[in-house]
Amino acid sequence: MGGAAGKFGEPAGRDGTWPGPSAADPGRRHTAAVVTDRFDRIAWRDTYAQSAGLRELAAELSARYECTSDLLIDAFLAAYKTGPRLRERAEMAPSRLVNHQVITSLLETQEFAELRRETVGDPYAAAMAVLAQAPALRGLLERCRAAWEQAEQANTAQRGAEDAARGVGEALGQAADEAEAEAANEADADAEAEAGFGPGAGSEAGSGAVPVPADDAVQQAIVAARAAEAAARQAGQAAAQALAAAAPGLRAGARTAAAQAAGSVREEAALMRAWGVAPGELERMPFDARARLAERLRSSRLARWAELIGRFRQMAGGERARKVENATGELVGVTLGNDLSRVIPSELANLGLPELRAVFAVRYAAGELMLYDSQEEQATGKGAVIACVDTSHSMYETGPGGVSREAWAKACALALLDQARQAGRDFVGVLFSAADKLQVFRFPADEPADLPRVLDFAECFLGGGTSYQAPLTAAGELLEQEFDDTARRRGDIVMITDDECGVTEEWTRGWNDAKHRLGFRLFGVVVGAPEAAGSDSVLGALCDNLRSIEDLTDVHAAADLFRLI
Repeated sequence: MGGAAGKFGEPAGRDGTWPGPSAADPGRRHTAAVVTDRFDRIAWRDTYAQSAGLRELAAELSARYECTSDLLIDAFLAAYKTGPRLRERAEMAPSRLVNHQVITSLLETQEFAELRRETVGDPYAAAMAVLAQAPALRGLLERCRAAWEQAEQANTAQRGAEDAARGVGEALGQAADEAEAEAANEADADAEAEAGFGPGAGSEAGSGAVPVPADDAVQQAIVAARAAEAAARQAGQAAAQALAAAAPGLRAGARTAAAQAAGSVREEAALMRAWGVAPGELERMPFDARARLAERLRSSRLARWAELIGRFRQMAGGERARKVENATGELVGVTLGNDLSRVIPSELANLGLPELRAVFAVRYAAGELMLYDSQEEQATGKGAVIACVDTSHSMYETGPGGVSREAWAKACALALLDQARQAGRDFVGVLFSAADKLQVFRFPADEPADLPRVLDFAECFLGGGTSYQAPLTAAGELLEQEFDDTARRRGDIVMITDDECGVTEEWTRGWNDAKHRLGFRLFGVVVGAPEAAGSDSVLGALCDNLRSIEDLTDVHAAADLFRLI
């Protein structure tokens, strides 16, 4: 073929062959802007299969724009991979250069860097980021429509140039085959002539010349290839210009997309943290279950409580950390005695001096050591923690900061649930309103606190009036049952209400008997109704410890409750 091709002079390369167009083979160009490995592709396939939202978005965008499936994969991996690396523009297929520019613009924004703090290594969060960017991505694609069209034209022209180049190669190959066949025929003729059978030496020997029809076909193929290459080059320049014109808008749109996604991802992460869902638990949660949970938290009134619930849980955790082992109550001063667990440091220092040890012993025997004085508090309970939460109509009322009484009461109850679980105690939520409206939610200490069940407890609202006797009777019976089953006493009941109501004398006698027998305590929390917490109120007579919460935004108003329970 080399000798035959050399007959054509100008079209041949230095080695006697057609050099082909300057552009690279589109088959070797990449359609993905983000460099991936096998594990990245598995993560995307699994996530895409599990996410109906991703599939719907892909179908919607693909119906209006080309190459959007590759764009979604790139956007997902840019958020998911630890260190996403983009391919060089020269490696990209012309039709995917817009994708490359979009992802480049995203990765260059500070907003996307903040987003990645929540999404790296978490396929669910990365998928949620893509879905959150959907409105902005639609705008970006519309803004880039002209660039998309030019890129498609460039891609088509590039394929035409490659097809024409292959046509030149095929024409050259065919011409070479015909030239070799002609040369073989002439060689046979010469051999016959020498043997006396052919036309003799006077005939023209084979010169290896290419037949004229083949020569014409090669020339035509070369002309077509050059024209196709020129068209591809021109289309590529037009696509580059269109993309350059769209670039400023792409950068602005990318910032918007990243900001929207970061806000959505942070909001969901905050909701999960507020409701006590640990990152490890989220990672183990099936995709669809996690999506349903997130939707439930976002779409209900629970979303408005997230900040309050988080503050309560942080405050309760802080109060647990402040507890002093073996302390009998709040320190209020110094007194005299012989309780070595409360001796002040200066007294203990005397033991370090041999000459003062005898003095220390005499003062100890006489009960004259200086001790920390405390305001006496009953020791922490060992039985169940029971939160009786008022869900009458008045609990819907909103207080300072837009916080409803119900939200405050439920947040306090959920913090008590945390308190009980930290102490290895059972927790029971008793929701009440009128005498005939009661719902009980049990959370045993030896079983996981199932989050959907916790949400059921938080969302449940009975409505109606208020009755003290029904919930307190139920709480007493629960503690009685616990004592019968496990012999545990000293449970704690917390009554959270915004109303005042009466109790009968007969019921009070039975209540006091049960309280004495089981050794439990009753704490009262009056929310937004200070008159119900007066010394002459029913709760004042029933409770061992009663407080009134007037500012519904002040979670620390209940801080001592968590030190005592």
